[in-house]
Amino acid sequence: MHAEVITIDTHCDINVSNFTEETNYTQRLYTQVDIPKMKEGGFDVAWFIVYTGQGELNEEGYAKAKENAYSKFEAIVNLTSQFAPEDIELARSSQEVFDIVDRGKLVAMIGVENAYPIGTDLSEVERYHELGARYISLAHNGHSQFSDSNTGESDDVWLHYGLSELGVQMVAQMNRLGIMIDISHPSKEAIKDMVSLSKAPIIASHSSARALCDHSRNLDDEQLMWIKENGGVVQTVAFSSYLNTEKHNAYSSYLSDIETSIKDSLQIEIPPRRSWSQLDDNQIQEALDNYRKIRGIASEIAANDENAPEAVSVKDFVDHIDYMVELIGIDHVGISSDFDGGGGIHGWRDSSETENVTRELLERGYAEVDIKKLWGLNLLRVLDEVQAVAQKLQK
Repeated sequence: MHAEVITIDTHCDINVSNFTEETNYTQRLYTQVDIPKMKEGGFDVAWFIVYTGQGELNEEGYAKAKENAYSKFEAIVNLTSQFAPEDIELARSSQEVFDIVDRGKLVAMIGVENAYPIGTDLSEVERYHELGARYISLAHNGHSQFSDSNTGESDDVWLHYGLSELGVQMVAQMNRLGIMIDISHPSKEAIKDMVSLSKAPIIASHSSARALCDHSRNLDDEQLMWIKENGGVVQTVAFSSYLNTEKHNAYSSYLSDIETSIKDSLQIEIPPRRSWSQLDDNQIQEALDNYRKIRGIASEIAANDENAPEAVSVKDFVDHIDYMVELIGIDHVGISSDFDGGGGIHGWRDSSETENVTRELLERGYAEVDIKKLWGLNLLRVLDEVQAVAQKLQK
């Protein structure tokens, strides 16, 4: 049955160094996502992410961020047009997704994590749309020129107390162009503003249920109900610390001791997460690559240790799906991994293990029609509705 389902993952980060003639996704890399792993796991559609960390709100900062964003757009386009056009194509609509899958190919789509590189010139959004961007989040970790971030919860310091005036204009621009609004990183007040302003459904590209795991990146019941009423969809994320903090902390502490010895033996240094906001994008990506390499080796050691604490797993992941389906309905829940950006759990550590999610859903009693909705039809339905709203607004 897994082979009959179109599996769509709305959040896979990328490193442009893996999009070159010499090194690219046609090869089996250290990444959690590449073409061999996608084929092995029945992983059909990857939303590759144009991510930029939050920087200074000035012209210098915007210019540097703009350069980073366009390098990632170029990388994704090159994958589908130069490096692997026989394996994967870029889609901009649900119909294109269906057509590409029917041709027996994998699908790439583009999401933008943090609108910061747009600066203050909203005509840039049209360029993003032309390049294939079909969702954009208005903030990441740190307040942007458009929106406050969920990170404001830690110190109760806010810049806009929701959306800025530029953020309000951004919502209208995205509605007009047919780009989905992603609310996974903005603050609760900003999300409330976006829900009230948007003329089209919204998405959370990679968030889980706060009732099960009290993290500011998750959505509480009130926010989940906003999305239901708006007609949107929440893409449950396979990010360990957003699923079960207690289990995550216990297992991470255990792995940390193993990783320390591995790092010492390989002479690799990884900056602590709390300092990553001070790093540039290349340094962050290098840290992530080293983290995944060390974590992979440590996980193999842990898998053979019968005394290892229980890791956050696909079962914990589907617990969040169950909760949200019960609260807001099967039509408003989907799936994401945050692969190559810190995501991955026991049983779904990379795209080659994608079938395990379907297996767990079947064991929980989900019908095939509902599994298809969770794996992507809900998300494509929202994309269709967003693009239909755009056509009306343009007329």
